[in-house]
Amino acid sequence: MPSSFANLTNLALHLRDALNTKKIVILYAFNGTGKTRLSTTFKDLGKIDGEPDTLYFNAFTEDLFYWDNDLEEDRERKLKINRNSRFITALWELEMETRIRPFLARYADFDFRIDTENWEVVFSRKIPNPNFDENATSPLEERTKMETHIKISRGEENIFIWCFFLAVVQLVLDDTESYSWVKYIYIDDPISSLDEHNAITVANHLAQLLTKTDKMPRTVISSHHVLFFNVLSNELKKKAYRHFVKKGAAPENYILEDTTSKPFLHHLATLAELNESIATGAIYTHHFNMLRRVMEQTANFFDLNSWDDCIKIENDDQDKTLHKRIIDLMSHGDYSIYEPREMMGENKEHFQKIFRNFIATYPFNEALFSSETN
Repeated sequence: MPSSFANLTNLALHLRDALNTKKIVILYAFNGTGKTRLSTTFKDLGKIDGEPDTLYFNAFTEDLFYWDNDLEEDRERKLKINRNSRFITALWELEMETRIRPFLARYADFDFRIDTENWEVVFSRKIPNPNFDENATSPLEERTKMETHIKISRGEENIFIWCFFLAVVQLVLDDTESYSWVKYIYIDDPISSLDEHNAITVANHLAQLLTKTDKMPRTVISSHHVLFFNVLSNELKKKAYRHFVKKGAAPENYILEDTTSKPFLHHLATLAELNESIATGAIYTHHFNMLRRVMEQTANFFDLNSWDDCIKIENDDQDKTLHKRIIDLMSHGDYSIYEPREMMGENKEHFQKIFRNFIATYPFNEALFSSETN
């Protein structure tokens, strides 16, 4: 039976109580439900008695870092660190570079250096060396050289900050005195707009970190990414409570639906997410992959020959062939974890047409696409 809460404070208090029984709670919620506000409310409850007790990662964590782009010379690009944050406690004493690199190596091909005197991060990357002579018997120059003070992409920056956070979590696990105040960890949408492959990688890695020691603080993880939620749920199994957070009838009401003892309907959540992406115009190339997965599940349920039998075009077989080719092409591309690609206008039109024809042919519960759900 779903539980109802009058406001975010009551919901956050419930999560704190639940963590007394199990050390991990995983939440799924659509974008716009209030996940980030819930993480902040949970954190603020820990301050009521004075000292904070929650190390948290959400959209505001990124505000601890900001770029100094050296606009005059356009050479000395640096990521500045907010030295006043408790998140960055005693940075210069803790060998953070050594701690961050093993995490970053899983996801990135760039390197970095932390200047603890000026509180800034300088990035570097190996690039082809134009002076390398591949025809020389004994080349005087290396094939590659290190370019420093590079400006990494926004997605790469997010990856770096995520790995920085993981290194801080490791400090907590190592009983570092500077982080002895941490009793809870709250992670909200660790990396947004993941393609499906990297969602699996990040979820698997996070599950390993959460379960490798009994010292792990009690942890809440919230996400709008259905595959990330499902992989994390499968990895943690009975070690975690799993819930679906929805808005209630009143503006500040929230509903918590337990999915711990029943399968989470991945395809329904995916359809709702795709519908939301169309409504907001934020349609990315990897959404074709998500739609194809739902079509495959639907074809299997109805015992159809192939997923493309779900593409219904009235009296126009050419359009069906075109739509199949588009889905095939777009769902097998190499889409980066760093920069999810927004679709070109024409592809957006194709995607919307395919999606709307699909849900018209296979009418799912309209509540999935209601404003209350989103």
